[in-house]
Amino acid sequence: MNVIKVLQDRGFIENKTHEKELYAYLENGNASCYIGFDPTASSLHVGSLVPIMSLAHMQRNGHHPIALVGGGTGLIGDPSGKTEMRKLITKEDVAFNKIGIKKQLSNFINFSDNSVELVDNADWLTGLGYIDFLRDIGRFFSVNRMVKAESYKLRLESDEGLSFIEFNYMLLQAYDFMKLADSHSCLLQMGGSDQWGNIVAGVDLVRRKLQKTAFGITFPLITTSSGAKMGKTASGAVWLDPERTSPYDYYQFWVNTDDNDVARFLALFTFLPMKEIEEVKKLDGADLNNAKVILAYETTKLCHGKDEAAKAKQSALANFGRRIIPDSILPSSGIVRGSTDQDDTTPQSTFEVSMFDSGIPAFKLYHQVGLAQSGSAARRLIQQGGAYLNGNRIESTDYIIGCNDIENDEILLKAGKKKIHKIKIKM
Repeated sequence: MNVIKVLQDRGFIENKTHEKELYAYLENGNASCYIGFDPTASSLHVGSLVPIMSLAHMQRNGHHPIALVGGGTGLIGDPSGKTEMRKLITKEDVAFNKIGIKKQLSNFINFSDNSVELVDNADWLTGLGYIDFLRDIGRFFSVNRMVKAESYKLRLESDEGLSFIEFNYMLLQAYDFMKLADSHSCLLQMGGSDQWGNIVAGVDLVRRKLQKTAFGITFPLITTSSGAKMGKTASGAVWLDPERTSPYDYYQFWVNTDDNDVARFLALFTFLPMKEIEEVKKLDGADLNNAKVILAYETTKLCHGKDEAAKAKQSALANFGRRIIPDSILPSSGIVRGSTDQDDTTPQSTFEVSMFDSGIPAFKLYHQVGLAQSGSAARRLIQQGGAYLNGNRIESTDYIIGCNDIENDEILLKAGKKKIHKIKIKM
């Protein structure tokens, strides 16, 4: 099956150029494509999964994906989708962040296969001569057309405006495309919907400079059924780095997917067959909740590995109740469908029992173990009815947690529906 059909069926494509020619370009396999990743942090987040998964589909369908780390453009900052100028980072920051990004991409894409490459546009951008660049590349760009691009219009209408350094970004991204088309025979660039103007500029530059037909694909902005931006939670971004978002919390993010998003997210963020995912649309109640468990397991397995996914599942079942998943629901998943004994990966810490002899105020303990950002935030949590001790709501901000609250050498604290911390008591 042509990878275009695969991506369309799974909900990846919002727009594309030269549809018939693009389909032909990808028809026989071994086509080269690329996506750029911004190295402003050492970790990508859930919002980056659509482009990551699209590269993985390209590889699985016999094509040659290239992950471009913007070591050069990252020193400037992409104005796309931003109402203010991005914070400038150093070359040392970029080098450090690049290592983390490749490590995370490696969980989804097989870099040991010669069909995949990681490149850094700093290799060709940082040595450019400004006058030569203006003469050779800048002459192909119309300022009138550039300011009509959505990425620039948003900034031009903002209070901060658009800086000159950011105005150059479209030229540099187009130059990246031309460079890869020339050196890697890469004729397809993909990216988010906010990149459409930059991608089309690159397509045009490749045609003008190399006399080649290049192509572009953009992905829709993924939002939840409530309209919230994908990957954003009340506590911040959901990161792919396990040091920033633990595998357990990552699993919990997915298992708490809204009912209306389950089938769509299975299509986008797993490799399970579409025929099976279509059947999920017919589920409700307990069966739909079982599908959410499989979604959480499969997404966590891709990001953190099979063992961590199994541990996160087991911890969730231990805290929220066990369930047996019928074989008929998404049968291609490798999830264990019965209950098994595995390591508990619930966030936890160890306290000496003597610390509870005199008792610890609940709000202080919540802050100490990281379930609240401060003592006052913990007090508000208790006042709002969101703090639980061993499954029972804490009714008073003055509640003292003592030895009588220890059950089976443990104390289980819960903040809201999702955040849990287990305290192991050392006797």
